[in-house]
Amino acid sequence: MRIFLKFLLVFFTGFLAWAYQAACPPAPNKVGPPDGLPVTSPRIKLRDRRYLSYKEFGVPKESAKYKIIYVHGFDSFKHYALIATSASPGFILFHLIDRVMERVIRILNGRLALDTEELADQLELGSKFYVVGFSMGGQVIWSYLKYIPHRCDENRLAGAALIAPVVNYWWPKLPSNLSQQAFSKQLLQDQWSLRVAHYLPSLTYWWNTQKWFPILTWMTNSQDILSCQDRELVPIFTAGRSAVEGQVRQQGEYESIHRDLNIGFGTWAFDPTEIENPFPENEGSVDIWMGDEDMYVPVTLQRYIAQQLPWINLSRAHGCGPLVPLC
Repeated sequence: MRIFLKFLLVFFTGFLAWAYQAACPPAPNKVGPPDGLPVTSPRIKLRDRRYLSYKEFGVPKESAKYKIIYVHGFDSFKHYALIATSASPGFILFHLIDRVMERVIRILNGRLALDTEELADQLELGSKFYVVGFSMGGQVIWSYLKYIPHRCDENRLAGAALIAPVVNYWWPKLPSNLSQQAFSKQLLQDQWSLRVAHYLPSLTYWWNTQKWFPILTWMTNSQDILSCQDRELVPIFTAGRSAVEGQVRQQGEYESIHRDLNIGFGTWAFDPTEIENPFPENEGSVDIWMGDEDMYVPVTLQRYIAQQLPWINLSRAHGCGPLVPLC
C-alpha cells in the first residue's frame, strides 16, 4: 500500500510538472541588437526608451490630404495591410504600426494612445491625424477615442474608423441576454477558446497548442465562419501574405496571437459604450463599418453599441463578413 501511495505521489508530481511546462509559454523573441531578430522597418524611440516600428504607404506627408495611422488586425502585422495598399494613393498617407502585445496591453491605461501621439509628433504628421483599426485593431481605436481627445486642450484626432471591430462579449455594459445570444452563434470550439482567454488567461497558450480539442478557428485560417461572399474574396485578401508569412509571428505565437486574445477578451479598465463624444462640435466623425453576415462579431452587438453612442455612424455591407474592406 505504501509503495502504491508513493507511486501515486510521484505520478501526480510528474503530472503537475508536465502541466506547468505545457501551460507556460516560451519567452518572446527579442527584436534588434545585440542578439535579437533583425530590424526590417523604420522605428521611433519613445520617451521611455521603447521602440515603435512603422511602415509608410501613400504620398509624401507634405502633399497628403489625409494622414492616417492604421492598426492591423489579428494574426497580422504592418507589412501586410491590404486596406492601406488598396486605398486611393493620390492624397492619403498611411502609417501602419505593429500591434505588439507588450504595447497593446497598454490599452488598459491609455499608454498606447500616448505612444501613437508621440509617433505622430516625431513623424511630423501635424496637429491632427486620423486613426483606423481593422478587426482586433479596432479595439485599439476604442482606447484612442477614450484617451486622446481628453488628454490635452486640443483633440489630436481628426476622425476614426473601426472596420469589423471585434467586441468583447464580457464588456459589463452589454446586456447579458444580447451578448449571450451573440456568443452562442460562435462555433463551439471558438466559444471554449474565448472562455479560456477570459476566465483562465494563463491557460490560453496551452489550450490553443494542445491536440486533444479543436482550437480557435481564427488561428487555423478556417473558412467555416466566413460568408459566401467572403470565401470568394479570400484569394484577394491573402495575396502577398506568403512573402511575409514568417514575420507575422516572428516574436513567437504566444506574444503574437495568444496574448492578443487575453487582452481583447479580458477585463478592461473602461467600457467603450461609456466613451464620451470626442467630437462634440462635429469637427470629426467616428464610423464603424462591418458586414451583416460577420460571424466573428454578430451585427446585433455593433448595432447596440451604435445605439448607446449616437455619435457613431454604423454602416453595414450586405452579404459580407469579416472581409468587409474588400466588399
